[in-house]
Amino acid sequence: MAYPPWIDPYDEEPFAAFSTSHIVSMIIIAALVILLFLFRRRLRLMSERASRLVRIALAGFMIGCEIVLQLWYVYGGIWSLQTSLPLELCSLSLLLSALLLLTRKRWLYSALLFAGIAGALMAIVTPNLGYAFAHFRFIQFFVAHAMIILALLYMTWVEQLRPGWRSVAGSMIFVNIAALVVYVVDVLLGANYMFLRHKPSTPSVLDMLGPYPVYILGEEILALVLFCLLYLLLFVIPEWLKRIGGKKVKQPQAHSKN
Repeated sequence: MAYPPWIDPYDEEPFAAFSTSHIVSMIIIAALVILLFLFRRRLRLMSERASRLVRIALAGFMIGCEIVLQLWYVYGGIWSLQTSLPLELCSLSLLLSALLLLTRKRWLYSALLFAGIAGALMAIVTPNLGYAFAHFRFIQFFVAHAMIILALLYMTWVEQLRPGWRSVAGSMIFVNIAALVVYVVDVLLGANYMFLRHKPSTPSVLDMLGPYPVYILGEEILALVLFCLLYLLLFVIPEWLKRIGGKKVKQPQAHSKN
């Protein structure tokens, strides 16, 4: 069966890390994050109905990203239990972030915030991807991972949900529970979801964390470090800057003596 080049599952042009298309994709995602931050106050002024519609639209788009991927697997004749289930950390984060947009559950936000953003960032920088631009899989990969980050930052900057240090622990618990469940599935199916049985075939950050199973412990340490850094970057530092700015505003002006 002949497939159009942009959806051919047997496309021979491989993805090249830090190629022009990869770098441009990262720049576009960074620009979208900056725009979300710049327009966060305007978005907060939306009515409750408009806000709900935006969240529903974003959630629908995210779920659609996974649906079209599954349809592509089936259409290309490459769907399998061992490789196609949405059991990677980012696939789970994508679907659960969509659920968060619909429900606004604080416990779900705390569990997903750091795990989702850190996991998506690592995937964007070091993609486990076999297709170059402008293949469907390339576009779907970067759009889906960008949506995880944007959805969680939307809930932070626009919906103004705020985690505490316990959220770092919550994200660690979520990752480990997910890994435990997925590992059982891996063993039962002979699969390697979340790379719990061996490293991916493409270069990734896991290559710096030692051989199997040592790299899994390295992932735990790396995740904790990244979650703490994200907490500092997204909440501790902004709050500190607000306090400094507030103190400067409140300082009385000195009266000159004549």
